[in-house]
Amino acid sequence: MNEIIWPQGYLPGMTDNFASNEIIVANLTTVEVWEYLNNTSKWELYYSNVSDIHFHNGGGPELSDGAHFRFNTFGFPIAAEVVECVPPTDSNPARLAWHGWEEGSTATDTLHVHHAWLLEDLPGGRVRILTQETQNGKDAREMAKEKPNPMINGHQEWIEGLANAAKNARS
Repeated sequence: MNEIIWPQGYLPGMTDNFASNEIIVANLTTVEVWEYLNNTSKWELYYSNVSDIHFHNGGGPELSDGAHFRFNTFGFPIAAEVVECVPPTDSNPARLAWHGWEEGSTATDTLHVHHAWLLEDLPGGRVRILTQETQNGKDAREMAKEKPNPMINGHQEWIEGLANAAKNARS
């Protein structure tokens, strides 16, 4: 199986907070899932923890390399830049990642994240949906202490909603 590509400063275990969520779903493909992940206009249809998605410079709603967008999640206004956007092919998994930071934060309270996705077709007509996020900053340290971990629970809702949205689109 493939793995997430991490930029310097965001390697899991070396950051203030880390969340990893994965599901493997039968009878679904990366192409079907990609449509609901890469198109941000569909996020609010299946994920309750995201709102107010806007693109800068007239982009969107599909993500692309270098796209700048903002959204609210986990109570934070996040500005983000897409740093990896690779649609699925017959021989390669889909990859999506953005670097995000809390809008309006200062140097002493800033929250920086690297949120990455990997969608991979597996033998037997299955798809692997993996999302991982590393975070640095005061708010990241505080979230890491919370039990249950809000990042783990929130991202689990996201990947399950993503898989269900893709499956329901067939109906």
